[in-house]
Amino acid sequence: MRIFKHGHACVRIEASGQVIVLDPGMFTERDAVDGATAILITHEHADHWSAEQLAATDAPIYTIAAVAEQIRAASPAVAERVRVVAAGERFDLGGTAITAVGEKHAIIHPELPHFDNSGYLLEVGDRTVFHPGDALTTLPAAPDVLLLPVSAPWMKVSECIDYAREVGAPLSVAIHDAVYSDAGLGIVDAHLGRFLAPRQQEYRRLPAGTEL
Repeated sequence: MRIFKHGHACVRIEASGQVIVLDPGMFTERDAVDGATAILITHEHADHWSAEQLAATDAPIYTIAAVAEQIRAASPAVAERVRVVAAGERFDLGGTAITAVGEKHAIIHPELPHFDNSGYLLEVGDRTVFHPGDALTTLPAAPDVLLLPVSAPWMKVSECIDYAREVGAPLSVAIHDAVYSDAGLGIVDAHLGRFLAPRQQEYRRLPAGTEL
């Protein structure tokens, strides 16, 4: 398995001839979807998907109903490749088992709509990778790799730390990192390293376009 971090919340996972790209949005470089065999989208916000990114590939798209509706409105041709998944649904992509996890986005503000969101747990061989989207959804068992949101208008750093500790993954890799400046991300990195290391949990933040 190879894991590539792309801009913001986008991650590319390559294994067994499959190229699965999660959440290629407006902060993601266009080549993130090159050669994709499947696209997974967690929710409807523009930093997690864009019509331009989806039009740049002919891969099937797996997402929730709220996103499918927006894709249909933005690009009917792309919508023909969309498959809607529901919370708890398990499906297979060329030997990679995927489970849709969770139903709601973290609350940004009580006066805003409570958006839908699905995380995805990927089982790649004997390893598991979890992308929660914009939510702090936990799992019955710790994944091997948590793709950890580290900067967002719906989260403060203490919540990020506590979420990583509760999920308990041996390795947390930063995603959702285009919101803060480099200085702000440096502060977050220091806190996560300080709080996770005593639990034998590793934390890493990768530059966009680099491989784990």
